[in-house]
Formats: sequence, C-alpha cells, structure tokens
Amino acid sequence: MTPHHSARDDIVGDPSRLLKVRLTNLAIDAFLIAFGLAMLMPLVFLVANAFKTPQEILLWPPTVVPRDPTLENFKSVLSETPLLTWIWNSLLFACLSTASIMATSAIAGYILGKFPSKILTVVFAIILATAIIPFEVYMIPLYFQVKALGALNSVGGLLVGYLVMSFGIFLIRQNVIHSIPDELLEAARIDGAGEFWVFFYIVLPLLRAPLAALGVLAFFQAWTAFTWPLIVSSSKTSYTIEVGLALFQTGFTVDVGRLSAASAVVLIPSVTLFVFLRRHFVQGVASTGLKE
Repeated sequence: MTPHHSARDDIVGDPSRLLKVRLTNLAIDAFLIAFGLAMLMPLVFLVANAFKTPQEILLWPPTVVPRDPTLENFKSVLSETPLLTWIWNSLLFACLSTASIMATSAIAGYILGKFPSKILTVVFAIILATAIIPFEVYMIPLYFQVKALGALNSVGGLLVGYLVMSFGIFLIRQNVIHSIPDELLEAARIDGAGEFWVFFYIVLPLLRAPLAALGVLAFFQAWTAFTWPLIVSSSKTSYTIEVGLALFQTGFTVDVGRLSAASAVVLIPSVTLFVFLRRHFVQGVASTGLKE
C-alpha cells in the first residue's frame, strides 16, 4: 500500500464493497430515525392529550391530532391549582441549585486538578465514593437537619440536598487536567497574577463549555426532583412542580387531560434551556477526558 493509499480508496474502487457500505449506513440511519421517532411519540401524545376532551382521551385507538381541540384543560389547571406558584418554586430551586453546583464544582475541580497532593487525592476518592451512595440512605438524617434549622417548606430546605454534585466536580476536574495547560497558568503567575485572578480570568473562560453542560445537568436534576421536595414540603404553596403534578393522580383515577396540560407547560423551561445550550452541552461532555 502506497503512502497515499488508504482503505477508503479500496472501498471506492470496489463497487460491491461500496454498495455494502452504503446499505449498512442506510440501515443504521433508518434505525436511528425510527428510534428517535419512537422516543418522541410519548411527548407527542402528551402535548396532544393536553388539547383533547375527556371523551377523546379515552378513545381507542388513540388519536394523534385532536379532533376537537380545546383549551379547557389549561384553563382548569391555571384556575384550580397554584400551577404558577409550583413553577416559580421549581425555577427558583433549580436556578439556585445550578448556581451552587457550578460554583462548587468549578472551584473544587480546579483545586483537585491543578494542585495535586496525597491529601487531595484521598479527598477526590471520597467525593467519587459519595456518588454511589443512594439518596435514600441519608435522606432521613438530612430531613432532621433541615427540620432543626427550621427550613421546612422553604427553598432553603430544598437546597440543602442539592448544593454539591460529585459528578460535577469530576467533570470539571477532568476538563481542567486535559484542557488547560499548566504552561498557560505558570505564564500568568510569572506575570504577577494571583490565584484568584488566574481562576476567574483564565480558568473560568476556558471552562465555558463544560460548565454549560454541567449547568444543564444540574438544572434538570433539580427541576425533576421529587422525593426530596416531597419530604421537605408539606403545604401546597411550597410544592415544586413535580410534587404538584402528583396531585392529579388519586388512588383510583388519573386526570389525564389536566395532567397533560400541566406537564406541557412544565416542559417549556427545560426544553428552552436545552435548545439554547445544546452545543455547549455536547461539547462539554465530549471534551471530558477519562485518562489520567
């Protein structure tokens, strides 16, 4: 094989192999498209059910496009439940949790990545070990701590369990190690820059993509939280949206129409966030190195 000869040239020069490769790629593309459509179908039916009457929701086979669209489900949800209050509680909780996780992960990831020592190696191992401990193991002691602080039925009580993310620290540490050269930091220090200046003006701008990815993950984690908000909140006005949605289901019935309408409204913030940050999210996750 000549230096300029490649396996691709062999495929192009062989019509049968070229046809086989194209058919394989076509089959893979068809499978991925079908899989993607299958994943979207629950979302399509959820939005469709939000505009259906109770009678049409019970039809079999179900209709994808509502025959007689109505906004009664949305009007009922907004007038009979504190939906906007639940959404505000979730937004405040998710935004504060995301800010805390991004800040703690950035600081801890930088320290653990650029100031190696035996003590910090042990600390990092402990942080990773906490990721495998189920929340159910420590949620009761955490509840009593929140109760002792008088933070039940408040956003502060919700935040106690969502201030730090061990995966976030791991994500930022790996990006710090593999994406930020030591020579760049040393050059800034030689020029007289202090550690705070180096962190805020050099490290943070270079961590924009992984921090965006972490922000999306942290927001979704808090936005979809159910168990902890259910334990901490006991009044309807302090519920998050996930806890509020559970009220549409009773022991014997499920109000599908109103539940679908409320869920459709709840999807708007999370989908909007992902649409605007999807490039940073993919780039941040893809750039995470796994080798030491």
